[in-house]
Amino acid sequence: MLGIETSCDETGVALLRWEQDAPGNGLLSHTLYSQIKLHAEYGGVVPELASRDHVRKLLPLVREALGQAGLAPADLGGVAYTAGPGLVGALLVGASAARAMAWALGVPAIGVHHMEGHLLAPLLEEDPPEPPFVALLVSGGHSMLVEVKGIGDYKILGDTLDDAAGEAFDKTAKLMGLPYPGGPALAKLAEQGRPGTFRFSRPMTDRPGLDFSFSGLKTQVLLAWQQSDQSEQTRADIARAFEEAIVDTMIIKCRRALQASGAKRLVIAGGVGANKRLRTELAAAGEKDGFKAYFPRLAFCTDNGAMIALAGAIRLAHGQHQDESVQVFPRWDLETLPPAV
Repeated sequence: MLGIETSCDETGVALLRWEQDAPGNGLLSHTLYSQIKLHAEYGGVVPELASRDHVRKLLPLVREALGQAGLAPADLGGVAYTAGPGLVGALLVGASAARAMAWALGVPAIGVHHMEGHLLAPLLEEDPPEPPFVALLVSGGHSMLVEVKGIGDYKILGDTLDDAAGEAFDKTAKLMGLPYPGGPALAKLAEQGRPGTFRFSRPMTDRPGLDFSFSGLKTQVLLAWQQSDQSEQTRADIARAFEEAIVDTMIIKCRRALQASGAKRLVIAGGVGANKRLRTELAAAGEKDGFKAYFPRLAFCTDNGAMIALAGAIRLAHGQHQDESVQVFPRWDLETLPPAV
């Protein structure tokens, strides 16, 4: 299975030989190109530039992935691509290329839901989780808790009401003058912060429910920054307090979701899943509460072709694939996916 990811600002390509009992061991190659330098000048992703760069980079990456795996195009049994959600232009680049390759080779094409790809990314590891489990999907565009009864059998327990966690990281970093992309820079700076110097609220944890809202937290940080001496140490202190507030909020919500569902497994995926504090504290919470936390390796937290190849291979193994039309879905409800049975 060839997997192609072009939903936003990263071009990812991977090859995977599907093995039911050990999917992670079936990964043959994966390549990734990030557009960070391209968009840094603008402080955020410019959709038209992202689409054009995918056009330039996609086929060279496909050739590179095939070369790494020692395979030829004729060896492919299917082509999986991200069909949504994402930037419509970027999605169309990957979908068009995947559909054309599949047609030329006479193999199936499988349109993959981007968030299902993230949700299944821990299955690429040697100790994959088995449903049922709860998944925390945290990225630049999503903060979502999902009850997973089986692959394709999803129930959204909590969702983003305004700023997602990754978006809040990026915007907070920008308002304090940190370079793009702000989230990783803020997390690194937080390591130098002094505990307890600042404290921010844990949004929406004082009431029932599992939805997330981080726009108010962002405003608290802005006010604290504007009223401070704006020294480097203060910047680090605020970064630490902000990161602690985000992580604490997600842990509280995860505990509630696990209790509500009765699950004993928690999957954490998406770009914010690479955050060191989140990984450490969720693992510790699991040891205390009796649940097991599953994380993909850092390379598969951000957007990548391997998770798309895996999701596509699972879908194809259950006889699911698309017709010859090129369709993408910039908005796509995870709960509308059919079960993989």
